Amino acid sequence: MITLAIDTATRTAGVALLRDETVLVETFFNLSVNHSETVLPAVHQGLALAGIGIDGVDLFALTVGPGSFTGLRIGASTVKGLAITTGKPVVGVSTLEALAYNAVEYPSLICPMLDARKGELYTALYRAREDGLFDVVMEERAATPGDFIDRIEDDVLFLGDGLNEHAGFIRERLKGRARFAQPDMQWVRASSVALIGMRRYGRGERLDAATFVPRYLRRSEAEMRHAGKP
Repeated sequence: MITLAIDTATRTAGVALLRDETVLVETFFNLSVNHSETVLPAVHQGLALAGIGIDGVDLFALTVGPGSFTGLRIGASTVKGLAITTGKPVVGVSTLEALAYNAVEYPSLICPMLDARKGELYTALYRAREDGLFDVVMEERAATPGDFIDRIEDDVLFLGDGLNEHAGFIRERLKGRARFAQPDMQWVRASSVALIGMRRYGRGERLDAATFVPRYLRRSEAEMRHAGKP
């Protein structure tokens, strides 16, 4: 099975092309440019390098949130166009779960943390399973570290760009129970999106390519400003 995965949920972006569980091509961007300028060209280049036409893709996978409102919309519109054109299935993957996959071998709790701005994080708590998926210990949420850190009673590995601002607070509160991932584990990888997506598709999960929407977890700033008007 050929899987094409796209991640545009945060300030980084990525594209991966896999044959079964073998990564054929993976491109990762951590640049100050709009994802619309990088992702679709990377899709075309990856397919060309692998000698695979877009009709040869069997499954599309993408991060569906939480994350950047603009980034999620770019990913959704890109995959919608490709999937509707080819008629191939789509599966959505949580951005936080894809980030946690970097630490899928960790034996205790895994806490991915994405910067949600305004002092908040997008976060969740997972425990890895033998099948490469996760048990959810704490559901996804937008929160400050103080909203949930004191409830963690086990050793936990933290990763993600949310650590840039909050690592000191976490270390002080959890003492020796807090672990922090290495720098190369702090970003979502499109290959992880593909691997999780394949497993979810194998369990019968899929999105309606025409109607699915990203999962934002909270309203955009424009929506909140509009709601505050008399």
